[in-house]
Amino acid sequence: MAFEDPAPRNQVVVLHTGYSREEGTAMRANCTCTLVRCRDGTNILVDTMTAWDGELLRSLLSDQGLGVGDIHVVVCTHGHSDHIGCNYLFQEARMHLVGACASHRDLYMDHFGSEQEDELLALDSNGEVVVQRTPGHTLSCVSVVVKNSQLAGTVGITGDLFERREDVDDESIWKGAGSEDEKRQRVERSKIAQICDFIVPGHGPLFLLTTEMRSKLKKDALGT
Repeated sequence: MAFEDPAPRNQVVVLHTGYSREEGTAMRANCTCTLVRCRDGTNILVDTMTAWDGELLRSLLSDQGLGVGDIHVVVCTHGHSDHIGCNYLFQEARMHLVGACASHRDLYMDHFGSEQEDELLALDSNGEVVVQRTPGHTLSCVSVVVKNSQLAGTVGITGDLFERREDVDDESIWKGAGSEDEKRQRVERSKIAQICDFIVPGHGPLFLLTTEMRSKLKKDALGT
């Protein structure tokens, strides 16, 4: 079903709030899954949960009046299994991104081909919804940045760049979840915080960035 009447702002809808917690020597986790309904009618799904969540995801989309065939672009912020598990549902999407790797069926595209750190990939015709590199948790991580959102601000859908709101104060949370480059992750956390008003983290609810949080993240990045 197409989105017949695009809203005057891009709509960011958290379909499923992720979680992560230790269970003995193991960890139980699933990602936050987010729908972006762009003003131009493009539907983008960010992070598709585990392979066991197919029926749940179909139901969550149905609640929004959508089927799996109505998703135009799938973005997985990185390639861990709790973020890519239901990609198989979206066979009519024009593009799948897993980190900075873009494909359609067996065709691998040259998006992000320049290897420039500041390279952006626009997903909508207005250039208000873009993918950008945010390495750290993995070196291929990306985030989706949504300008002109219904929240009257810019939203960063960041995957595990941020684990959840609490890791701004306690960096052991995101470090404990694994980081391929902790120094770079600190830098990317600060960079995304400077351009966004809200963050959708990898394993928690959407949260508002405050001036104090931005200041702390900048100090963390500078090592001060």
